[in-house]
Amino acid sequence: MPGEWFEWEWDETLFAGSAPHYARGRLPYAPGLAEAFTATLALDGRGRLLDLGCGPGTVTLLLARSFDEVVGLDPNTGMIREAQRLASERGITNARWVHGRAENLPADLGGFRVITFAASFHWMDRPRVASAAHGMLDPGGVVVHVDNGHQDRLRPDGPLPPPPREQIDGLRRAYLGDDRRAGRSIRNNSPGNEAAVFRAAEFEGPEVIVVRDGRVIVRTIDDIVAETFSMSSTAPHLFANRLHEFEADLRRVLADASVSGFSDRLPDNELLVWRPIPR
Repeated sequence: MPGEWFEWEWDETLFAGSAPHYARGRLPYAPGLAEAFTATLALDGRGRLLDLGCGPGTVTLLLARSFDEVVGLDPNTGMIREAQRLASERGITNARWVHGRAENLPADLGGFRVITFAASFHWMDRPRVASAAHGMLDPGGVVVHVDNGHQDRLRPDGPLPPPPREQIDGLRRAYLGDDRRAGRSIRNNSPGNEAAVFRAAEFEGPEVIVVRDGRVIVRTIDDIVAETFSMSSTAPHLFANRLHEFEADLRRVLADASVSGFSDRLPDNELLVWRPIPR
């Protein structure tokens, strides 16, 4: 199949234009996520966190008060700017933002008590990054993989219909073709078996921590438009001079499905805690 994940190469346009849509469009994590980190890892406000592929700092900022310093690293300048904006807006002063790729670690960033991946590891050279992360952990430090793809486990529920995802994907194909675009190239799938990657990098585990959710979330047409533009396969830059045309068609599809909005039941989140085997 053309465009498989192992044939794809990263480029800087992967999420071009998506950053302003993230906070509104991406699904929230379970409300007890930060507390689960604290309880599982006995966090006490000391040490440093490194969030790799941090995007606009969703997890970085959520955990900022549990560490002396949190560092978010992302290769997209728009994501870094949005993370800086959100940190300022929320009065978080112990966050540092680094523009760069995880493949270039350790990049003189120092040691960390916790290193996180949240919906990011599948975009990286996973063996290389996992090995680098192992060498950057403080004694007793851990890597935590926050489950990726929890949007795939949504359940239709609540007072309104679910978003018309099949119709949205059909509109994507009509504009961009059957293959899923990812930056300047195509990527129709993502790698699996992340456990094997971590174990090959000399981690043991994982300890699986389930963070309960189950809330019914109600979302507007504007929310679903933001979600669409937050995705790599429908990032704004892909539509070039047809962006406004695509958005108008997307809004018509959504309005035809439900002018009142949409609802889903959120799944639980999982934290996969990997502990390094001493080398």
